[in-house]
Amino acid sequence: MNKRQVGALVLTASLIAGLSACAPAEEPAAELGGDLLVWDTGILGRTLENGDPDLENSFIDKMAVAFEEANPGTNIEVVQQGGDITSAAAQFQAASIAGDGPDIRIQYAGGPTLSFGDFFTDLDELIDADVLDKLAGVNVNREGYSPDGRLLGMPYGAGNLFTVFQNHAVLEEAGLDPANPPATWEEMIANGQQVVDNTDKNGFWVANLEGYVGAWMISALVGGQLGETVFTQMYAGEIPVDDPAMVRAYEAFAEWGASGLTNPDAGQVSNGESTAGFVNGSSAYYLVGSWENNNMLDAFGADGVSSFFIPTLEGSDYPAMGAGGPEIALSITEYSENKELAAAFLTFLAQAENQDVFVELYQTQGSNHVDGDPSKIESPLLRQQFEQLALATDGVTFAFDSVMPQATIDLFYRVNAGVFTGSITPEDAVAQLKASYESEIANQ
Repeated sequence: MNKRQVGALVLTASLIAGLSACAPAEEPAAELGGDLLVWDTGILGRTLENGDPDLENSFIDKMAVAFEEANPGTNIEVVQQGGDITSAAAQFQAASIAGDGPDIRIQYAGGPTLSFGDFFTDLDELIDADVLDKLAGVNVNREGYSPDGRLLGMPYGAGNLFTVFQNHAVLEEAGLDPANPPATWEEMIANGQQVVDNTDKNGFWVANLEGYVGAWMISALVGGQLGETVFTQMYAGEIPVDDPAMVRAYEAFAEWGASGLTNPDAGQVSNGESTAGFVNGSSAYYLVGSWENNNMLDAFGADGVSSFFIPTLEGSDYPAMGAGGPEIALSITEYSENKELAAAFLTFLAQAENQDVFVELYQTQGSNHVDGDPSKIESPLLRQQFEQLALATDGVTFAFDSVMPQATIDLFYRVNAGVFTGSITPEDAVAQLKASYESEIANQ
């Protein structure tokens, strides 16, 4: 009997029909059986408005049911961790120290996975190499980002991209052509000013209470200056965290916060309210990520909205740059008493046809399996973003908060919130991040 528990409201998703694609290419071993506890941080699971699991539209729940049906005697319990990123991480750490956390945890790739390396087992010892070799992005979850490091999480999906959504109606009202998006950050700010000058709308809708908007912008602007590997190089000590490029990016962020081009309450609006604030039609631009594709299409239709990558600063050495990258990691805990069953479930999830279900269901990113079916990408926005990705010849910056230790990531969000409202200077923000990084690396 499959059980589901939910601790927090997470994003909604769109329907697909049937479960036929969930069947494994090869039947797992008949002797598999036992219980698995899976903690998801709202990444692969979806819930209904009343907080119950949405069993029709929640990918991880659909996969759990399919795996149980193929393996009688197996029970998978999926729990959605409550709270935001920071509180979910603290909850997992406390449970892991006590040894009573999950068998499998689903979290963000990179730093949020590596930070809990003491609690995760090496997947190279549990999952066949031929399975992992078919997945792109594996090394972002290796200890120290080293090709020889322990594999602390299995990557899932092609990853999200940081984007700017544009409301065509507002731009056209201001005399701007949405078919010609701005090529630089400064040009986008100028467009925002034109919107304010020529309409009663805001240039930008921003919900930066938690500092997430700053995370997307800073990653894009620093990557444009120093290249797609800048933050893994920072992690390795090859580029200082207080590099002038970081200060310059934060200066642009502070100027944006003080510009008067955003909704006046931008520093007090929670990320949970961000979508509703933009789809009400009061702003031209919305900095977020491809995970909002479905919400944008639902609100504006395919002809009313489009997106482009967050543009870089004028004079950047890498102007044809995107930002984002591998987002999802699935890890098995060291204290799990059923590691072999957990590995079998991850192997099942890794199959190309099951990744295709994920793509078809959510339409926010592609498959990272070499045999993934590109025809499963039906969203016009996702197709547009993949076309733009092909033009991002300078690469895709793997974001600061995808790389750094968890404590530094948590601080990153806090200083982002402060810089935007003017309570923290760009120089102080960068100095705090450097001190945190040095402390965390020294303690590893």
